[in-house]
Amino acid sequence: MERKIYGTDGRVLVSNKEKPNTREVAVVSIRNQWSSSPSKGLTPERLGRILKESEDGDVYRQSELFEEMEEKDTHLSSIMGTRKNAVLGLDWDIMPYSEDPMDVKKADFIRQAMELEGLEDALLDLLDAIGKGFSVTEIMWKLFNNQVWVDRLKWIHQKHFSFDHEDNLKVSTDDNYMGIYLEPNKFIVHRYKAKSGSTARAGVLRVCTWMYLFKNYSVKDWVVFAEVYGMPLRLGKYEPGVSQDDKQALIDAISSLGTDAAGIISKNTEIEFIDAIKGTANVFQTLATFCNSEMSKAVLGQTLTTEVGSKGSYAASKTHDEVRQDIKEADCKALAETIRRYLIKPLCLFNFGETNRLPWLKFHYEPSDDLEKSANTYKVLISDIGLPVSQDHVYEKFGVPKPKEGDTLIAPPTSTPLQDELETKSLKRIALKDQGLSSRHQLQVDELADKSLADVLSLVDKLIKPVTHLINTSTSLEEVRDRLAEIYQDMDNEELEDLIARAMFAADAFGRWTVNAGN
Repeated sequence: MERKIYGTDGRVLVSNKEKPNTREVAVVSIRNQWSSSPSKGLTPERLGRILKESEDGDVYRQSELFEEMEEKDTHLSSIMGTRKNAVLGLDWDIMPYSEDPMDVKKADFIRQAMELEGLEDALLDLLDAIGKGFSVTEIMWKLFNNQVWVDRLKWIHQKHFSFDHEDNLKVSTDDNYMGIYLEPNKFIVHRYKAKSGSTARAGVLRVCTWMYLFKNYSVKDWVVFAEVYGMPLRLGKYEPGVSQDDKQALIDAISSLGTDAAGIISKNTEIEFIDAIKGTANVFQTLATFCNSEMSKAVLGQTLTTEVGSKGSYAASKTHDEVRQDIKEADCKALAETIRRYLIKPLCLFNFGETNRLPWLKFHYEPSDDLEKSANTYKVLISDIGLPVSQDHVYEKFGVPKPKEGDTLIAPPTSTPLQDELETKSLKRIALKDQGLSSRHQLQVDELADKSLADVLSLVDKLIKPVTHLINTSTSLEEVRDRLAEIYQDMDNEELEDLIARAMFAADAFGRWTVNAGN
């Protein structure tokens, strides 16, 4: 018998053909008895073998190596955290596909469904794909009030996965070590591609592996150098024919002098102290700094925001931080697309029976400085020029939620500055007339000015018509700026100049007439 779940409107929400799998599929142990420490004693030969294994689809040791790299290298851990937090620190919202009531209803439901405990942690887990190429979380579904909701999102370590020859993921479970293919509508798979090719070779940590290895060599030698730096060389001398026991006693005495500064030796032996040559640690520091710089470039796209110090100023670092804006936007868009494909889509399928016209996740990644400049630009276009602008466009541009029915709205300006000036002058003239402070001639001059301003309104609309057309046909404010010079010749101001000249002539003639008439 077919089992169905009905909604309040009588529509089938879930049936045998479209119901979620509420059991856990990827049952794996957190602590694997076969886990190794590939970073321990890492050599170029071992690293080469690990990377070659991942190219063949086995990412077990590579995933463990990447994890240990973030744990052991403080600089790498810092820049990876910066990269991930650049996305996690942003506000986001669920936007409807359109203003259609059903699309809005879907968006409202998805917004509620994503208000689950541990969502920030789940997003952080998915962003682990930036370093390792991919990240997977299993969706634990639940049924509540005849609807399908997300109970929690369980992250699965990358070492439990492998790739087949077509780059499809398989997860190894406690019941199937060889791996099973991922079940549809059950997993969120976030892939990050630092470059084209297989997913196993796409993470930025793969680019950093060699710099990590060379830095480890440098730091190790640096520590050894620091341990013996400035200490004198202890050289023991013995006569020919000395027994092996005497030689060993001399070696033991030299070792004791290095730690205890005391020891005993035979009269037939001699110990000489040779001052150490004063060396420098700059070569080790230079190599370590170079490796850090290269890893910063790979992860952040620049170096100055992590290494301002003597390398540059704060202003320079801010400039480089702006260059990273494209990386932040790419991370936001990639994560939003993953959430839409692997979480929002099945939620709509299970609760609305369709996957068309899906809502989408919008991260507000626009820099605050750019928003302020854009706001001033829109203010000039709307208030000063009177250019009509779509409200939906402004809501999306600034990430402002669209008001709902019953909300108090801020009314947009309905008049131009010239019209406001005419109204202001008219009110002032009435006030002066009421107080007996205006003359008949002054009223006539004011009326002449008002009439001229009214005529100017139509001429200004005609004058800026090329500008309005340019704005309506351009795709960005930068394009408007670049093409303004091209349309300047199309802005005919001859009629405006003639009107101003005639108005000034009439005002001058009127003034002369009133003076000559003795008024």
